[in-house]
Amino acid sequence: MPADRSTEQSSLDLELLRLIAKQGRRVPYPVGLAALALALMSMSVVPTGLALAWLMAVYAVLALRWWMLGRLPEMHEEPLTHRMRWAVGLSLLNGSVFAASLGVAPWLTDFQRTVQTIVLLGLCAGAVATTAGHRVVFQAFLWPVTIANALAWGLGGVAGEDAWLDVLLSALIIFFALILVSLAKDTYRVFAESVLIRQQQIKSNQQLRQALSQAESAMAAKTRFLASASHDLRQPMHTLSLFGAALAKRPMDEEGNLIVSQMNLALQSLSSQMDALLDISKLDAQVVPVNNQVFALQPWLSRLQREFQPAAQRKHLVLRLDCPPDACVESDPVLLERVVRNLIDNAIKYTLKGEVSVEVSRGQDEGLWRLAVRDTGMGIPDHEQARIFEEFYQVGNPERDRAKGLGLGLSIVTRLVDLLDLHLALRSVPGQGSSFTLNMTAADLSEVQPGQAQRTGVALPPIRVLVIDDEEPVRVAMQALLSAHGCQVLVAGSTREGLLKSMGQTPDLLLTDFRLRGGEDGISAVRSLRSAFPGLPALIVSGDTAPERLREAHEAGLTLLHKPVSEEQLISAMQAALAGQRREVSDVHSVRGGAASPV
Repeated sequence: MPADRSTEQSSLDLELLRLIAKQGRRVPYPVGLAALALALMSMSVVPTGLALAWLMAVYAVLALRWWMLGRLPEMHEEPLTHRMRWAVGLSLLNGSVFAASLGVAPWLTDFQRTVQTIVLLGLCAGAVATTAGHRVVFQAFLWPVTIANALAWGLGGVAGEDAWLDVLLSALIIFFALILVSLAKDTYRVFAESVLIRQQQIKSNQQLRQALSQAESAMAAKTRFLASASHDLRQPMHTLSLFGAALAKRPMDEEGNLIVSQMNLALQSLSSQMDALLDISKLDAQVVPVNNQVFALQPWLSRLQREFQPAAQRKHLVLRLDCPPDACVESDPVLLERVVRNLIDNAIKYTLKGEVSVEVSRGQDEGLWRLAVRDTGMGIPDHEQARIFEEFYQVGNPERDRAKGLGLGLSIVTRLVDLLDLHLALRSVPGQGSSFTLNMTAADLSEVQPGQAQRTGVALPPIRVLVIDDEEPVRVAMQALLSAHGCQVLVAGSTREGLLKSMGQTPDLLLTDFRLRGGEDGISAVRSLRSAFPGLPALIVSGDTAPERLREAHEAGLTLLHKPVSEEQLISAMQAALAGQRREVSDVHSVRGGAASPV
């Protein structure tokens, strides 16, 4: 505790020196003018040379204080106590010089003495502010001036008729000085409190910055851990998924087909949980584009109702949809579907009996449609309603039942809702159920555009595919699957090997892993292959979900597939890449043809 007080006092003394130094550069101007006025007034009763000598002494002290006080805060090689003594000494010297001006008081008229007293008491009052009321520094100036002033009045008119008045004025000067001492004490207390509060605020800000830095480091470490764990888990899952898809295309008996089917279902379930981690990484990386369009809610929600109906029936729940046929909104249907899917999926998971209903109604504002997902499930206590939106947090699942997911669904929902600029409201009563409500911008049904035909199910043309992956099991599995689709497959473990195998048999499509050995990555592999085969369609397949990897692929304009990739996803992405390349070739031909045609 004494050490703390010593530290506080040292910081106060240092701040005081800085204040006095600042004031020491401002004070000489008004004080110098006051000294000049006193010197001119004294010239009427004393020799001019004596008055000028005193004035020069005042200016010399002011110059010394200006120079010395300005250096004191920066004289770190000197102990702080020594610097404080010098400040006190300079204040005493200044007070003594001004006290010397009262030596001419007995020869001045009463008016001149009054003016002299007013000027000197004014300097004493001003010293309260310029010294921050520090007891020693302030009083070193105050008492020499005050005592000399009181003596000048008390002894100056002893023989006169009004001697009592002079004594009274002398006493009033002492009383005024005592008042200034009290004011100085309060001023220093305020100064000390303000300095300590400011230092405490600085310390608190430093602690907050440190805590923020630690939180950001922890968040970055968590993101790196999730990305690394996701990558390491996705690699064998991707291999199993490819082998499972290839195995399903081989002739087997009924029992074999059942085993393969169940194995692929288990892989799909595991893949969906890994995709939840991927969604978090994508949203944190801010690489998810929003493509708003106008669409009708009734057929869109009917499809979701049909998809979730089997899951509801298995739990003997009623999945009800109530949506007006004219309900139409403007939003991103893909991202909004992820939101509604998560809400319906959660409602079914946490409802043991009763129903889950999806209801659409007009909002209070006619320009809004309100979509609510309600259930008659377990409900959420008030103290947990904010926490359910945290990552990996689940209500009523201490055993971590995998059937209830990873606890990422609502965390993804909040990120998507923010991305879509929507408002999500929650109302829940334990034992009675929960209601999640979304407000969406209404649109005119006539603005709905007909949907594009999907490419799902279209067979691949006979193409040559170059697969670059540094893990042999992935290469073997990819070759088995693509060969079953009639593709000629070239496999390589590095970019250099891929270039060598492509000589004489130009690939039609490149499939490359993102992380390759030897410091290579999928983006550099694409660039190298495209330098040899301009316009080569390419897809990157990766188990890396780190936000920076996602941004890199996004900025390079490449499609990034995340392991494990299902057969349908892979074939669909390959079809899209080939179709995009055909469009580019067609556009180039049309531009060339247009340039060559005469107008």
